[in-house]
Order: sequence, then structure tokens, then C-alpha cells
Amino acid sequence: MTLLKDILYKVTLNAVTGNTSLEANAICFDSRHVSNGDVFVAIKGTLVDGHEFIDVAIDKGAIAIICEKLPEQLKDNVTYVEVESTSQALAFMAANFYGNPSENLRLVGVTGTNGKTTIVTLLYQLFKKAGYKVGLLSTVKIMVDNTEYKATHTTPDSLAINKYLRLMNDEGVEFCFMEVSSHGIHQHRTEGLHFEGGIFTNLSHDHLDYHETFAEYRDVKKSFFDNLPKKAFALVNIDDKNGLVMLQNTAAKKNTYALKTYADYKAQVLENEFSGLLLKLNESELWTKLIGNFNAYNVTAIYGAAELLGLEKVEILRLISELESVSGRFQYLISDEKVTAIVDYAHTPDALKNVLETINSIRTNNEELITVVGCGGDRDKTKRPKMGHIASALSTKVIFTSDNPRSEVPETIIEDIEKGVEPQNFKKTMSIVDRKQAIKTACQLASPNDIILIAGKGHETYQEIKGERTDFDDYKIVKEFLKQLQK
Repeated sequence: MTLLKDILYKVTLNAVTGNTSLEANAICFDSRHVSNGDVFVAIKGTLVDGHEFIDVAIDKGAIAIICEKLPEQLKDNVTYVEVESTSQALAFMAANFYGNPSENLRLVGVTGTNGKTTIVTLLYQLFKKAGYKVGLLSTVKIMVDNTEYKATHTTPDSLAINKYLRLMNDEGVEFCFMEVSSHGIHQHRTEGLHFEGGIFTNLSHDHLDYHETFAEYRDVKKSFFDNLPKKAFALVNIDDKNGLVMLQNTAAKKNTYALKTYADYKAQVLENEFSGLLLKLNESELWTKLIGNFNAYNVTAIYGAAELLGLEKVEILRLISELESVSGRFQYLISDEKVTAIVDYAHTPDALKNVLETINSIRTNNEELITVVGCGGDRDKTKRPKMGHIASALSTKVIFTSDNPRSEVPETIIEDIEKGVEPQNFKKTMSIVDRKQAIKTACQLASPNDIILIAGKGHETYQEIKGERTDFDDYKIVKEFLKQLQK
């Protein structure tokens, strides 16, 4: 049990009514989960305002309410704390409640549009191979050294983050690598955390349904680096024009990586094949099982971060050569009929372009490149025509299909995608709403040596249609269809 006044350390208080020397059982921001002795934090969400459930929380036993606006009627024996931002307050409260666990870890956050999951997962692999106890907070999964937990968001809520970091403390974890999303930064989920380093990958078109403008999206990312402490490092990709923007106001030690520009960590692609990459990294040559220029950037970031965290250069090079690709990130198989199927999470225009350009740089052009792609419902609609344009311009055949339609009509999403197809590319395209049927059709169209790219869902093992999730794994499905065609 922790005293309310201790939990409120570092929180900016506008007004307090009642006793702050109460013992708090837990912190909740969902009134459905409140129990006797809990502190309820009323968060203003995008769909629901927690202030509307203050009375519900009190009826269920909440002893203290943290809010941005005090209720008109205050109840006896309940402490009310008014703050400027409840989401920001929650972040500090969560850290205090769990004993500020990030201060006992060497925590590195990775932000950017693409590459976050790959970089944090590979850093987790690398430091595990180096013999350390390591934590991971990613889109795909959460790892407390060897124990796996299911991930539900790119950046979990403040309470969940600190709960897992506390578990890492208890397990003796030394390093933790964490995806930091723009949503997570904007909603203050990472405040109150002590980062030893931050990595910026790139910035391209995504989440404009949430941030409204690209400038806002960029500035939210930048704020993560603005808040890094002086003793931390900031490692940014300066081939992206926004890389130097991230460094403008940071107090952290500034470091850069690149493929095209002079940088502290500079890589050159010597060979690029489906079996892997041969890189010249600073003055050393390195072979990695990872594929494509986008992974050359990821490897360079990993190398730089590992060195900044104190590993020896020779050991880092050896460990990188042993790393395996991340689930749903350029994950491929080759059938007995010599058809190559690639599953990738590419769900933004830039990511799709990178994957298709990588495939085209490796293939001989004697093969067909058949792309299956869709766009998620209830998300940024402006990227849909761009995805259609890129897929149809860089593939020999394209099947537009459903991704996770959510509450939207799948046919409408596909129509939005098709608006980006230029007249000369229409003959390459077809639309099949059912994603499983679209993947089956791609397999039927493929001849020996052809390449199938299934883009958009990657590691996801579900499809969400009208609020219902059903099992759906692109990799398993394409593998099964290719096996059936061999019979």
C-alpha cells in the first residue's frame, strides 16, 4: 500500500479537497475495474470522458478522484485532486506507485513511422545473445526476460508500462527496449520514465486521422527527444530530413546514422539478396540474414545503439550476423514450386514502397510480382490512394482486398485505394474483398519463380470486421494455399 501524497509526487496540482495521507490500494482509469481503496483517474479519451464515471467509481469504492474539473457535488470521505492533465498525472502516478522502475533499468525508446518493432526486437535478441537479462515492450509482444506477455498497443498505457518495468526490476533485467508511438507520446504515456537513449527511424505518412497535420505528427515525435536527459543518447537517421529536427532541442548526446549521408554510423549495401545483406558498416564488413535497404537502416541503428550502450564493436558485429528476422517483417517462404511468398506489415505508403523496391532490386524481372494489399478501416483515409498508386506502379499484378475493415464497408475502402491507380496501371489490378480468397487467387496466379507480397497485417493473427475479431494469419494462410497447389 502506498500513500496518495507519495503517488502524487511530481504531479502539478491545481486544487486538493480532502486527505492525501490515505493508503491507496491501486490506481484505475477504467471505472469498471475500480475496487475498494482505489484511486480513480478521470481520463478524457477520444470516445469516452472518464469524468462522466466519477460517481460510478466512488460507488465501487474509490477513495480519491483525480480529475481536470471538480464535480459540482463533492462527496464526504472522498479526496478530490484537480490537475491540469489527468493523462500526464497518471504517468507520474503510475511511475511513483510502482517505485519508479525505469530508474533501475537502461531503457531505450525507439520512435518513427517504420522500423520500431524490428529495431527493439532485434536489440532484445542481440543483448540476450550477449548474456544479459533483457526486457521488450513492442507491438508484437512484451518480454520480461524469458517470460512473454501479450501486447495490445504499440505503447501500452502508463500503468501497464510501469507494471511491466517493475516485473523487469524483480527479475533482475538490466536493459529494456521499448517502442514509443506518437499516440503514446501525445497521451503522456511515457512521461515519468527515465530513458537512457532514444532512436529515431524515419517519418512518413501515417496517423493523420489522429494528428491532423504532418507538422503536428513530427513535433510530437520531436518532443520525445526534447525531453531526454543530458546523460542519455539520441541516435537519429539523418537520411530522413526530419532526423536533424529531432536533435534541435535535445540535451542528450547527439549521434547519427545513415546510408547516403556522412554520419557517426554509416552503412553501405554491398550485396542485397533474399538470403540476406552484405554491408560495409563504418570500416567493417557484415553479413546479416535481414533483407532490403530498410533493414540496412535498422541494422545500422542497432549497431549504433549497442555501441552507445557499451558493447564491444567486434562482439556487436558477430551478434548481428546471428539475428533472425522479426515475425511479419519481410517474413518469407519458398514453396516446392519455387514460388516466393513474402508477408510484411507494410501499412503505410513509405513502408509499402520500401518493400516493393527491395523486391524489385533483388528479382531479375523475369518473374511476376503479385501484391495483395488493403488499408485498415477507421484510420487515416488520405493514405489509401497513395497505397493504391505505389502498389500498382511497382507490381506486375495487384489484388486490392480487405485489411482490418473495422466498422467501415470494405468495398468503400477498396474504392478509395483504387483512386490512386493511374490509367496505365488499371489492367494490372483486380479487387477481391475477402482477404483469404485474395491470397488464394494470388497463389493460383503465381508460376514457378514468381513472387507474392502480402502486405499490411504482418504479425497480426486476427482480422477485425464490424467489431468482431476472427483468427487470421497471412503467413499460415499463404503457406497452406501454396502447399495445396503443389498436390
